[in-house]
Amino acid sequence: MKKILVLFAFVMGFGLASQAQTKPAEFKFESETHDFGKVVLNKPVSFDFKYTNTGEEPLIITKAEGSCGCTVPKYTTTPLKKGESGTISVTFNPAGSPMPFTKTVTITSNAKTPVKVLYIKGETVAAASK
Repeated sequence: MKKILVLFAFVMGFGLASQAQTKPAEFKFESETHDFGKVVLNKPVSFDFKYTNTGEEPLIITKAEGSCGCTVPKYTTTPLKKGESGTISVTFNPAGSPMPFTKTVTITSNAKTPVKVLYIKGETVAAASK
């Protein structure tokens, strides 16, 4: 019985040590927040969030969701190897009345931090009259 426990402990220790040596995929964003400043109502604006995979494993984004229908993200769908870069393009379509806004885009992936939140903000303004 003692030999079985020692063998089991050895196998578990070896398995954990080999896992500890690999670094999972991870995001490194140039910026996680973008301020559009003043945005004219009913005129969509876009911004590209650029990121790099700083982990050892390929980075795979499985989902990107805006906090409302006015915020639409598009992202790199191919797995990114270590050191490769990708973009998450966020388009905001302002509607309604002039006011400040803050919106989020939630990214789900296989990264060490599996859920990442990006932010866009600004202020909607009425179009200038001619």
